[in-house]
Amino acid sequence: MATDTEALRFREKLGYGLGDTASNFFFVTFNMFLLYYYTDVFGLLPAAVGTMFLVTKVIDAVSDPIMGIIADRTNSRWGKYRPFILFGAIPYGLCGYLMFANPDLSYTGKLIYAYVTYSLMMLAYTAINVPYSALLGVISPATIERTKAASYRFFGAFLAGWLIATFVTPLKNILGGGDDALGFQLTMMIFAVASVLLFWITFATTRERISPPQDDTRLRQDLKAVMQNGPWIALIFAGVFTLTNIAVRQGAQIYYLKYFVGDDGTRLFLIFDKTAVFLSLGTLAMLVGVTFTKALSERFDKRHLMIVLSLLNALSMAVFFVIPADQYWTMVAVNSLGLLIAGPTPALVWSMYADCADYGEWKTGRRTTALIFSTVQFSHKFGLAVGAGLAGIMLSWFGFVANEAQSDSSLFGIRFMFSVVPAAFALLGVLAIYFYRLDSETVARIEGDLEGRRGAPDPVT
Repeated sequence: MATDTEALRFREKLGYGLGDTASNFFFVTFNMFLLYYYTDVFGLLPAAVGTMFLVTKVIDAVSDPIMGIIADRTNSRWGKYRPFILFGAIPYGLCGYLMFANPDLSYTGKLIYAYVTYSLMMLAYTAINVPYSALLGVISPATIERTKAASYRFFGAFLAGWLIATFVTPLKNILGGGDDALGFQLTMMIFAVASVLLFWITFATTRERISPPQDDTRLRQDLKAVMQNGPWIALIFAGVFTLTNIAVRQGAQIYYLKYFVGDDGTRLFLIFDKTAVFLSLGTLAMLVGVTFTKALSERFDKRHLMIVLSLLNALSMAVFFVIPADQYWTMVAVNSLGLLIAGPTPALVWSMYADCADYGEWKTGRRTTALIFSTVQFSHKFGLAVGAGLAGIMLSWFGFVANEAQSDSSLFGIRFMFSVVPAAFALLGVLAIYFYRLDSETVARIEGDLEGRRGAPDPVT
């Protein structure tokens, strides 16, 4: 099949990026607020929530690779991956809303409800996000264009993150009128509708330009090809460690701000309390950071950039262990600086995953884009589950009691979870990236070889 190698238009890059805005309306909410919602609003014990996050990963262990296999074998007039974005949007939005519907149940009933709705949401997330992520691997045959698209993707993700960080707390307070449960419910209804509409925009504005070889569709061969992909294996481990770091820190930060810093909801600026300002400015800094991705990736090797930026980000997290509780603006500054540094890393790593798909096709003759991205999704969700589960269990270990004055042990645990633990996992992620061996020269050679195999590009008219 001839491939379309012209530069991606702004409309398509923006449309693709808005898909991750849709994904992260819930993804970021889960990372920032779900543990807190389950313990302090829904009334579940932290250890029970942590256990739930871990147990439900059994579903993802099966569903993620199955979804990748299904998507790779789908053929339609819209392509392999775009149909799932079109038809998966409404179930995704509905399941996300139901998680915060807050029915009046017994404790056991609430726990069962949390298990069921969280599991359904993870299935809906898999059904739409595995194909959405795989779309990056076929949106263009050129690695630089994929890197640009990835930059828009993560600009969209960070935009959602900033909106969540800035407005969830104020909207929850305003819409709920003092009722946190109602406030969360109405706020997430708004984000559910927005996510559906944005996914439909992604479907309408994007194209699939790479068609994998069709000579052999045996699953065994696909799995064998993936397991021979050394760079992919390195990134899988890096993904687990990185997302564990993110989940522990983001799971702990609401507790850190509420119980250690002492944020009681008093407005600090306009409608925003200390929590909203801290989260908003940090996410805004990361949003600014992602804009440097293109310039940095054109000047430096992606692997080296990931190592350096991740080390600096780990240092910024560790510093929080020694910042006193009354140094709020120091916290804001350090957090914002660390997230500014981390800004380019998600776009870089997803571009590296797309390079892994190219490497796999180059080495084995089989292109397993969705299978690669589905295992990536699983590694990320596994890392998030481990991190969130660890956060819930550690809260119990240190004696946390929801909506009460915390003991010295509990406060120490919250500080430790917010600083030392995520920094340690960030360093493990750096170690994994060290074993990723695709440098810029190798990627360029692979890209040229594959272009030759696929045939000359169609004339640009």
